Amino acid sequence: MRSLLALLLALSLAACGFQLRGSYSLPWDTLYIAVPATTEMHAQIKRGIESSTRTRIVDDPQAAQATLAILRNDQLKNILSLSGTGRVREFQLIRTFVYRIVDAKGVELLPPTQIVLQREMTFDDARILAKEQEEQMIWREMQTDMVQQLLRRLSASGRAVKG
Repeated sequence: MRSLLALLLALSLAACGFQLRGSYSLPWDTLYIAVPATTEMHAQIKRGIESSTRTRIVDDPQAAQATLAILRNDQLKNILSLSGTGRVREFQLIRTFVYRIVDAKGVELLPPTQIVLQREMTFDDARILAKEQEEQMIWREMQTDMVQQLLRRLSASGRAVKG
């Protein structure tokens, strides 16, 4: 009875289109990332692509079938709310990432595409060090989320290019 229930559950998940995150298919065998290789951004994108796709990241743009060009990668911190005494109570953290894909000849394969992430964060003057650490943790989490969104979008655009 348990095995029948497990089989029915597995079939229902397969029928709804459920797929484990982390397995993507990109249409390029080699990709160049136009961000300095010494940045954390480059390392995280490279790690994400190489660990979840068959695409290899190369260091020479001439050896790549396509180039991931980062057009904009901004972080913005806005005051979201103030207390009655005029002290900051909440911040809004915004990460804007714009990229495009060009082939080895410079032909645009994917036009400029934007990913915007935002998070709200409370602030307390009495816990400044803790709040600074929380902010850094939120920025790192946003970057990880941005890389996952980038991989999903590249994979989806690859299916559109093939189809």
